[in-house]
Formats: sequence, structure tokens, C-alpha cells
Amino acid sequence: MKKITFLLLLFISSTTIAQVKGKITDKEGEPLSFVSVYLDKTVTGTTSNDNGDYFLELNKKGLHTIVFQFLGFKTLKKEINIISFPFELNVVLEEENIKLDEITISTKDNPANRIIRNVIANKDKNTDKFSNYTAKFYSRGLTRIKDAPESFLGRSTGDFGGGLDSTRTGIIYLSETFSNISFQKKPKKFKEKIVASKVSGEDNGVSFNRAEDSNLDLYENSLAVFNDIISPISTNAFSYYKYKLVGTFDDQNGKLINKIKLTPKRKNDRVFDGFIYVVEDDWALYGVDVTTTGAQINIPIVNSLKLKQSYNYAEEIAGWVLISQTIDFDIKFFGFKPNGKFSYVYSDYNFQPNFKKETFTNEVLSFEENATKKDAVFWNELRPVPLTKEETTDYIVKDRIKVTRKSEKYLDSLDAKGNKFGWLDPIKGYSYRNSYKNKSFSYNGPMLRTGFNTVQGVNASAGFRYFEQINEKGKWWSAGINANYGFSDKRLRPTFFFSKKWDNFSRPLLNISGGIATTQFNEREPIFKLNNTIASLFYGNNYMKIFDKTFAKIRYSEEISNGIYFNSSLEYAKRTPLFNTTNYSFAKEGTFVYSSNNPLDPENYANAAFTEHSIATLNLGATFIFGQKYLSYPDRKSNEGNDTYPTVSLNYRKNFGADNSELNSDLFIANIRQNISAGNYGDFAYHIRGAAFLEKKNIAFMDNIQANGNQLWFPIDLELNSFNLLEYYKFYTNDKYAEMHVEHDFKGALLGKIPLINKLNFHLVGGAKVLFMADHKPYTEYSIGLANLGFGKYRFLRFEYVNAHYGDIKETGFVFRASLF
Repeated sequence: MKKITFLLLLFISSTTIAQVKGKITDKEGEPLSFVSVYLDKTVTGTTSNDNGDYFLELNKKGLHTIVFQFLGFKTLKKEINIISFPFELNVVLEEENIKLDEITISTKDNPANRIIRNVIANKDKNTDKFSNYTAKFYSRGLTRIKDAPESFLGRSTGDFGGGLDSTRTGIIYLSETFSNISFQKKPKKFKEKIVASKVSGEDNGVSFNRAEDSNLDLYENSLAVFNDIISPISTNAFSYYKYKLVGTFDDQNGKLINKIKLTPKRKNDRVFDGFIYVVEDDWALYGVDVTTTGAQINIPIVNSLKLKQSYNYAEEIAGWVLISQTIDFDIKFFGFKPNGKFSYVYSDYNFQPNFKKETFTNEVLSFEENATKKDAVFWNELRPVPLTKEETTDYIVKDRIKVTRKSEKYLDSLDAKGNKFGWLDPIKGYSYRNSYKNKSFSYNGPMLRTGFNTVQGVNASAGFRYFEQINEKGKWWSAGINANYGFSDKRLRPTFFFSKKWDNFSRPLLNISGGIATTQFNEREPIFKLNNTIASLFYGNNYMKIFDKTFAKIRYSEEISNGIYFNSSLEYAKRTPLFNTTNYSFAKEGTFVYSSNNPLDPENYANAAFTEHSIATLNLGATFIFGQKYLSYPDRKSNEGNDTYPTVSLNYRKNFGADNSELNSDLFIANIRQNISAGNYGDFAYHIRGAAFLEKKNIAFMDNIQANGNQLWFPIDLELNSFNLLEYYKFYTNDKYAEMHVEHDFKGALLGKIPLINKLNFHLVGGAKVLFMADHKPYTEYSIGLANLGFGKYRFLRFEYVNAHYGDIKETGFVFRASLF
């Protein structure tokens, strides 16, 4: 019975009604994939699959002219007379005869440069022709892996949903999406409505194949999807590319097509290598066949990315529009070597849509009802590109397997293997899972939760956590306990927590916690525990100052409306001073003594920075992301933000209930942030923060507003949140304050133009920081440095020279950072 079902599905997947179908090969009989197939004088069509098979939907019998277009091959027109469906048409394409005119060769000016200048000059004219449109969009994603590792970080990697053979090679991801898309150029807006989506072996069927992410528009100066890679027809493309006219040929309509070779001026710039095809006189793109590498786009795991695009002439707008696109990728990370292809087909363009005010909203992606539940019959009628036998088999096998793998018996068998206790688990951690009921019980070991400070000495944490997922739309709850023990102060500090989340749409989250914990005096916690451990043990610098907090706290947060985030907390805490209990350090010997745990007086070992007290703290906050774009999935809402406007955060903090009324206070804080893309000229970012107390009072030190300082050569922090050379506890106030951070990463815009230096592919970074605080003189920093430092593809380091000023005091220094932080 299973064999009959398999053969029946295989047959259904390869046949439909009212279509022209066939195979496309070259002269040697090799199949040609990604050949554009369409009706003459239209922009409606399809492409061939990896086996060279295609089918083209037609509704009428009779005479038709079908065009087969493929870069590097002669465009073929076939006139056919359809009497009945399906109609089979196999074709053989011949390689293009590229000509290079002798007159062109003798021209003093590089003819390719002339062509590119004309394309750049006519970009707006050409894109204005399709400034508004609707279209149908089809995409297919396929990822294979070869020799997949059997385990990763000590855990089995499984068989990737049943897609691997005995050599651990096979398809690990296969998906399709069919959408209706709408586009407006000015102001730029995009909307996608997914009609159908499926993923092999999965129930929810939500794929990664978004139309907007797939819109690799070379008419833009840079492509954000490829990490702002410079387009070969960017306004400043001549700073990045060299061009050579390989030759010309005539397309099926007699248009002269120029084939131009792209060569990067510098190997590792954010650029492509390959060919673009340009229509003479129209100065529009006809085709694209380019490649880039992980080193060029600064994504280390990528070996290569290949982009191919085909354009077709639309008579109704007298312009050239994109009809098909593929992205081939090759990746390597931690022993995994996936590769694959995403294919896209655009059809049924309408260049005179009736857009209304409500057509475009902040919702840029949505799903039709039951879009992820479409059956095989629906897909076989809708799919414009036939499945290969390998893809058909993958769907059938994985759809059959998924039923078994959702069963309690199967999931229990997997858990039985994964739940085995290992001899290193007491220090690493351990999890016991019940996958069928979506529950887990975890033990978090001390191996990665051990550090050092001068109050506790070496201290380690361990804990237990229970987690239960209630549904697939984000509803869950979790509870746990943790304990931290200091081996020098010989104190155990236990804490507990309970968390509950209701959904993945507005993401309401409740958290209740309590216990005893050490806390930094600066509530923004500018010092990572790892930084402090290294600085203390190796250099004798115990920068982090802490106090004990015995507390009970409740927090709640939710996105109450699109782009408006509410957060709140209420805490009651007893705050207790702490003192150093150890002088141990790897680097220091003899009479060495750490600084005290008093941030106000590092030489005072007898007195604390505050007296013990109890106090309640209420926090109310809201963050506003204006014009926030979002994606509506069946099981969640995914927010994309909006860099067009700054993000604004407002917070009110009230301290109350202290026996000493001087400790009670009211504080208002505001933050403004924005990242602005300058296209080919890099990225600009700024952060402005200000705060003011309602009344100036003699509050506890930890309740003062403090700036985030840094005294490390290699801090782990966010550069727009902290200063580079400022002492950690030097600037604080119980009155008013403001700080501003600005930075511009020029990418390759400046250094890329300097001979020899441009070979290094470094990025120039400039920045400025300023701090205004009541009762203090202004503090300023100016920095200049290099980013994109490293080797080969691994370029995540940055180095800065900093010049700081505070009154008559001047200081200079150097700071290293890792951009991944």
C-alpha cells in the first residue's frame, strides 16, 4: 500500500493539466537549470529546475510563441500549435556567440566604462518605469549537507529530519512559498501576502523564503541583505570595480546586449566578481551572474554566494523587469558543510495597480488563512517550477516520517538516549526532557558560571530549572532555583524565579524572583564578570564593586501596541555593604593589596559607601519604535524595527519606603537611539541619554545616576553605551545629567581609495562622546580607529585611539573591541 501511495504521489507531483512541459538541455544533452521560459511579449513565465525540467501554465490552445532565455546561451523562440494538454516541448540551447567589434577594441576610452556610466545615469529613468506594481512571487529553498557530523558539543545532531543517507549526506531543508507582492518606489513600500507555504517534514510550513529579503535590487547603491555589498552599478562603483567589455550579442527581439566582466579593485572589498549584461541604448540590466565570498561580505561561515538574475522586456512599460533569480550558497562552520540554492520566479506583473491609503501598512508580511495547510493537489496546480525527483522524494519520505516522529513512542526513545547522565554533567550541566509533553528539567552546572571577585573570592553558581511549553504560539512557564557560593567569604546566596509568557504576538511576560545576590553599584552593570575576573586575577585590578541585596521582585513587560513596549517592576530589597575578604592574584606577590570595595574611596577598607537600609523601587518604562515594520506569522509576530526614525525610551524610577526619607527619590530617564545607513559611505549611529531627579537629596550611592566607564584594554561591551577611558565610579550625580555617543563607520569609502592601504580592507571608524553632569565639568572623548581587523574571513576586531578631556586634564589611550559584542 505504501509503495502504491508513493508512486501515486510521484505521478501527481509531475503532472498537471493545461501546461506546456519538457526538458531543456545543451548540445551535449546536459540539463540546463534556471532557464527562463515565458510567452513572447509577456513577463509571465517559469524556470527550469535542477534537472532541466519545466512546465509553463497556459489556458488557451492554438498558436503560441515560447521563449527560452539563459545567460551564456542563445535565446530561443519556439512557435507551437497546441491541440491538447499537456503539450510536450523539449528544446536544446546553443551557446551564445559573443562578438567583440574591432571598432570597439580600438576605442581610446574603455567601452565598458562608457556603458556602466550610462547605466548609472539612467537608473532612475529605468526604475521609474516599474515604480508601482503587483506581482506573483514563487520561491523554493533547498539545502543539502555532506558528511554531517554525528555530534556537536557532546550532543547528537540526529539525522536532520530523516534527510540523510548512510554517509550522512542529503537534503536537510526544502521549502516553497507562493505570495502576492505589492511594491511602491516613492516612498518605498513593500507588502507580501503569503498564499501558500510549506517546509518538508514540518507541520507549521513557515519557510524563510520572504520576497522582500529576496529582492536583491542592483539598481540600489548597496544590497543590505548581503551586508551592504556595493552594487556594480552603484553611483560610486568605479571606486570598487574595474570593467571589461567581453562582447555583444542580439537578444530575441534584436536588442544588442553587452556582456561586461566585473573585477574587484581590491580582493576583500564588499563587492561582486563575475558578469553583468546590459541592454544597449536602454542602458538597463538584462542579466546578472556574479559571485561574492564570506571574506567580502564579512560573514565568516560563508565560503561563497552566487547570484543570477534574468530580466525580460515588458512592452506595456517599455522597460526591463526581473523575472527570475537564484542564490547559490556554500557554507562551512564547526564541521558542518551545508550548501544549496534559493530560486525565485516573478510573474503576472501589474504595472498600474490601484493602490489605496490602506494598501501599505506597517505589516509587511502576512499569511492567508490555512496558508501552511495546503495539500499536494493545491501545490501541483500552483507550483510554476516542477520538483525534481529528489525533491519529490524528500517531501514524500519526510511527510511520512513526521507522523512517526511525533508519536510518544518515538520521542520517548530519543529522550532515553539524550537523558543519559554523563560523568562530566555535574560540572557542565544536565537536562532531562519529555519531548512529547514539551517539558524539561535542567541542572545548570558551575563550569561556565564560575568567576572571581575580591569580596567572594572564587565563586560558583549552580541551579535547577523546570520548563513547560503549553502551546506552539509562545505560551510557556518556567521556575527554578540557583545558588551562588563564595569560597573566600564562605557565604551561600540562594535565589529563585518564576516566569510565564502567554504568546509570541504581544509577548506578555511575567517574572517573579527573590533571594540574596551580589549587585554592582552601577545598576547598568558596565563591568562583565568575565572582564573583572581576568583583570583581578591577572592584573590585580578589581574594578567591580558590589553590595549584597536581599530582595523580592516582580516584573511585567508587553508590547501593548505595535512599536510601543511597556515594562515595569516592583522590588523590595535590603541592601548590605560588603568588604574584601581575599587578596589572591596570579600576578601580584608580596605586599600587594587590592583596592577596597568602596567605590567612593578605594583606599578606605574600614568604611562602606553606604549604610545598610531597606527600600522599595518602582520602575515604569515605555519604548517607542516609530513606524515599526512587522511580520505576521501564524504563530508569532516578528518585529523589524525602523531605522528611519529614532527609537525613544522613557523610564520613571521611584524609590520609596526607606526609614530615612532622604533615601527616597524620583528619577526620570530618557534614551534616544538610531542607526542610519549612509549607503556606500558607511553607517552612522548615535545614542543620547539624559536623566533628572525630581528633587536633589542625599540618596544612597547606588541610586545615583552613573555613566558607564571603562578601564580595560579589551572591554566586552557596546561601544555606544559606555565611555572608553572614563573611570568606572568617577562620575555620578543626584541631580541632572546627559551623555551622547556618536560614531561613523566609513566601511571602505575612505581607506579603499588609498593605494596599498586599500589592499588591507580595513574600515575607518570615527567617534565622539560627551558627558554633562551637574557639579562636574564636561567630559569629552574623541576617537579614531580601524575596524574589520582580522585574518581572511574572520574580521571582527576593531582598534581605536582615544583622546579624552576633562577640564585641564587630558588623557589618551587605546581600546580593542570585538564587533560581535
